[in-house]
Amino acid sequence: MDGTLALIIITLLFIFLLAVGMHIGTVLMVAGVVGLILLDGFRSFPAVIQDSGFYSIATYSLTTIPLFILMAQFIVRSNIIGLLYRLIFNLSKERGGVLGAFTLMLGGFLGALSGSPTAISAALAEISLPELRKHGFNKYFAAATVAAAGSLSTIIPPSIILIVYGAATQTSIGQLFIAMTVPVVLTMVILFISIFILHRYTKEDVKDSSSNEVAATLDRSFQEGEMPPTVKNYTIAVGIMLVIISSIFLGIFFGIFTPTEAGAIGAMLSLIMAALLKKVNLEFFKASLEGTVKITTMVMFIILGASIFGKFMTLSLVPTKIISWIEPLLSYPILLMFLLLAIYFVLFMVIEGTAVILITVSVAVPIAAQAGYDPIVFGVLLTVVCAAGLLTPPVGLSVYSVAG
Repeated sequence: MDGTLALIIITLLFIFLLAVGMHIGTVLMVAGVVGLILLDGFRSFPAVIQDSGFYSIATYSLTTIPLFILMAQFIVRSNIIGLLYRLIFNLSKERGGVLGAFTLMLGGFLGALSGSPTAISAALAEISLPELRKHGFNKYFAAATVAAAGSLSTIIPPSIILIVYGAATQTSIGQLFIAMTVPVVLTMVILFISIFILHRYTKEDVKDSSSNEVAATLDRSFQEGEMPPTVKNYTIAVGIMLVIISSIFLGIFFGIFTPTEAGAIGAMLSLIMAALLKKVNLEFFKASLEGTVKITTMVMFIILGASIFGKFMTLSLVPTKIISWIEPLLSYPILLMFLLLAIYFVLFMVIEGTAVILITVSVAVPIAAQAGYDPIVFGVLLTVVCAAGLLTPPVGLSVYSVAG
């Protein structure tokens, strides 16, 4: 079948499968398999499936993903999040803006490790929304803060999206992490300032009894099995969290260890923290490993599906056709980059970032390279646009996750 006709059929099939709610990994795999059959029948189908199935996920760089996810699971299962909120609340003397800033940092860090901005947005909605509401945030601003925190996970190293981009484009993951430093700092500063200013004008009056109500609620939760707010537990939680974060970022930045080794060290330190807080037992290991396997399998399944879909895109000569269409714009690199990022902006609004990157980078990176953009620079721009797309109406996946 003609490549153009096959592409039209597969595009319609892709949209239909997404519309009926099928998982993005399954959509990619089904669309890729059907596309390959339409193009070349069953002749090259077995070889393509075998190669794509093995080599797309059997790469050393992707071993980083389960290690960082395991680290995030250990941190979350240690139940230190509520303890840290209690500590920030006490230290800030009821300044709600500080809690908002803490929510941004927490969401960005945990989301970067979890691999799914939408998943961490939904999880933070359960953890952080009640805390922010108790401390003067109106419900809309609190939800917007949590959604923004989830979207930051795309740009804060060790972002799973950055790791996937690096693996897909054969770009140094360590250099991508380092290159994101300035964009992350600028974005965080802008969001911090915005939260402090907007909270001042949107905060709701909190009754005098609210602090006692918060304390009573927390005390009940501690009696039900969470960690009591003692100086010892505060010290352990804050100390080891600082060690984990500094070990990952400084270790990668100074070349002491690779991103994969950083994930292993972070997971080990997180386990030590959980042990010091006396949270480690059989159920702790079972829940942590189960969560790690589920999330890792989800990410790998998307990568597998995207690899098969990418084979179809290559055989249908889509990259060559697109490059020939936009060749006149290569003389205007800024305009070309603006066009590419605008397309990505729309895609990130409706599809998970990992899937978008795996589907498109085989086409977009060569185009950006011909326009004079280094893959690292393009990767940085791509992930920043991904964060914006997650928050932008009329879709905005992070916003929908929080609202749900």
